[in-house]
Amino acid sequence: MKVIIEDKDLVLLLNGAPSKKYKKLAKDVRFMDKLFETYSTLLTTPCTERLSQFSNLRYEKLKYGYSGYSSVRIMNGRVERLIFSEHEGGITIKLIELNQDHYGNK
Repeated sequence: MKVIIEDKDLVLLLNGAPSKKYKKLAKDVRFMDKLFETYSTLLTTPCTERLSQFSNLRYEKLKYGYSGYSSVRIMNGRVERLIFSEHEGGITIKLIELNQDHYGNK
């Protein structure tokens, strides 16, 4: 799948040059390994419907404020998710969600 990243700070993070926005995440080696693994899965998967076959990603279509977007979990036990929109020929990643209120932590 073709992947376009809108968030310039995320591009820096994936290239190994952390920005101020994701400075804390860049220090977590285990998280970074899972981020690269999730990103490579997105690159190698032919379509978004196949993402549901990977149970560790917890692929879901979002509602309400993020209507029209989908997301995948980066790492089990953490709340950070990659949020993306689908388009013909691939996806566009918007950002890493850092919402602590997700999944019943309200």
